[in-house]
Amino acid sequence: MKKKLAVLLSGRGSNFEAIARAVREGKIDAEIAVVISNRPDARGLERAREMGIPSLCVPSRGVTREEYDEKLIEELRRHNPDLICLAGFMRLLSPAFIAAFRGRILNIHPSLLPAFPGLDAQRQAFDHGVRFTGCTVHFVDEGLDSGPIVMQAAVPVRDDDTVETLAERILEAEHATYPRAIALVLSGAYRIEGRRVVHRK
Repeated sequence: MKKKLAVLLSGRGSNFEAIARAVREGKIDAEIAVVISNRPDARGLERAREMGIPSLCVPSRGVTREEYDEKLIEELRRHNPDLICLAGFMRLLSPAFIAAFRGRILNIHPSLLPAFPGLDAQRQAFDHGVRFTGCTVHFVDEGLDSGPIVMQAAVPVRDDDTVETLAERILEAEHATYPRAIALVLSGAYRIEGRRVVHRK
């Protein structure tokens, strides 16, 4: 039986599309069971519907984080995903959500963590003057972008870069790296030692 992915997103869903493409091409041996957004107008929801992938909105406006996550947990349990992939999901998850799916939530962040966690990481890196930045796929824990790192890709910062051109190249790296990390985690070819994710040969 194929393993099942759930994808959570809030916006255009370009990382979701990269995951869906990798699934279609057989690079990820799984199916996307559901795509969920907290925003009804998210472009990613529209793209999921166009691809025939089950999708729905669980609106977050006007509810507490705990109330929202309770609804989200309930919805996800209906689909019983093996792995939950955050793809531009612009919400902090509660400890209750993390506990419900511990070790089964991945996120991709547009910096080489632990540098530049949180929002607008591309601008943080650009303004800091680093020569390299990139993207990081990590397990999600109760902290901010602080879970064990599965995979990273470095992106050089060019002298003629703007924040926009740098962000564009980081996004390209995300689209290549996230599907590879998902395939690795689904394969089980890793172990976690403290904070380190060790890949098995």
